[in-house]
Amino acid sequence: MLTLDKVYHAAFVLKDVARKTDLIAAPRLSEECQIHLKTENLQVTGSFKLRGAYYKISQLSEEERAKGVIACSAGNHAQGVALAATRMGIKSVVCMPDGAPIMKVESTKNLGAEVCLVPGTYDDAHDKAVELQAETGMTFIHPYDDELVVAGQGTIGLEILDQLPDADAVIVPIGGGGLIAGVAFAIKSLRPDIKVYGVQAAGAPSMYLSLKEHKYQTLDTVSTFADGIQVKTPGEMTYELCEKYVDEAVTVSEDETAAAILSLMENQKLVAEGAGAVSVAAALFHKLPIEGKKVVCVVSGGNIDVNILSRVITRGLVMGGRKANLMIALEDKPGQLTKVSEIVAACGGNVVSVQYDGSDPNMPISSCFLKLALETRDAAQIEQIRCELTKAGFQLVTERA
Repeated sequence: MLTLDKVYHAAFVLKDVARKTDLIAAPRLSEECQIHLKTENLQVTGSFKLRGAYYKISQLSEEERAKGVIACSAGNHAQGVALAATRMGIKSVVCMPDGAPIMKVESTKNLGAEVCLVPGTYDDAHDKAVELQAETGMTFIHPYDDELVVAGQGTIGLEILDQLPDADAVIVPIGGGGLIAGVAFAIKSLRPDIKVYGVQAAGAPSMYLSLKEHKYQTLDTVSTFADGIQVKTPGEMTYELCEKYVDEAVTVSEDETAAAILSLMENQKLVAEGAGAVSVAAALFHKLPIEGKKVVCVVSGGNIDVNILSRVITRGLVMGGRKANLMIALEDKPGQLTKVSEIVAACGGNVVSVQYDGSDPNMPISSCFLKLALETRDAAQIEQIRCELTKAGFQLVTERA
C-alpha cells in the first residue's frame, strides 16, 4: 500500500540523484490566474520519470539486481531506468515503440540500456517487455502502475508544497497515471484543500474517460503527438488513486498543446514536449475553474524531437493567429500585387512568401490565384486584412493555415 512514509523515503533516496526542480512564476502566460511552472523538463534526463524509476530500482534485492531489469517506455521512463540501472551497475533492457522519437531512443542507449524497438504503440512495447521478462527472469520496472514508482513521482508533490505552500491548484499531465497519482496522493495527504487537476490529450483520453464514467477502461486506439501520454490503458492502481484524490480531469486538443509549447518557448524560454505542455494548455484555454487562483502547472518533460518541434511551432503560430495563408483570385494585370501588398502592410501584416498559380482549368486564362503566406499579430489582425482586401474588391477564394 502507498503511504506518505514511502514518499518521504523516496525523497531521501533521490536527494543526491534527482534535481529539486525550480518552481517558476510565469505571469506572461495568463492574466486570468497566477501560473507557476514546476520545471520537470529541466530534470536529469529531461523528465520526471527518473524519480520513480530510480526509487523502484534502488529498493531491489541483491538477487533481483543480479538478474537485471526490463522496462517498456515511449522514451522518458526508458531514460530514467537506463540511468538508474547503470549507476547501480545493473543490466537494463528497454522495449520502446518503433515510432518513439530518435532522440529518446539514442539517449536511452547512451545511458547504458539495451533497446528493443517494437512495432506499434506503447502498449505493444509493454506486451513485448512482459514476454521478455517471463523468458529472462529480469525484474519488470513498470512506468506507472507500481507503488514504489508512484512514491517516487510523489516527491514532486512534496516539493511543490515546500516551494509554494499557498497554492490553490496543481495541474498535472496524465498518461498511465503514475505522475498524477503520486502528486495527488502527496498533496491531498498533507493539504486536502488544494485542488489537483489532471490533463490528457484528446486523442488518448483513457484515464479521463475512466474517471468520467467511474469505470476502468481500455481504448482501442490512441493518436497524439504527445507520445509520453499516448497510453491505451491506464494503471489499475493509479486509477484507484486518481478516483480518490484527483478533483477533475480534462482533455486538450493537439492545436492547444502546440500553442502551449510555443507560449512556453516564447514567454518562458522553456522547451516542453507535448506530454509536458498539456497542463499549461489546460490553463491557457480555460479548461478548468482557476480564474484568480494561484496555480502550479507541472511541465513533466522536455524531450521533444526537433523535427516534431518545427511542426509544432508552425501549428502553434497558426493556432495563435500568428501565421496565415490567403488565396486571392486576381485578374492577371500589372499593379495587382502592389495593391494587395499595400493593404497587408497598412494593416500591420508581413508577407513572407508569394506564389502565382495560373494553371487552374476553372480560371479564365487572364486570371490567376495569388497565394500569400503572412506573419500576423493575432486572429483579429487576420480578419482585418481579409476585410480590407474584400473592401478593395479582391475576391478571397479560401484561407488555409
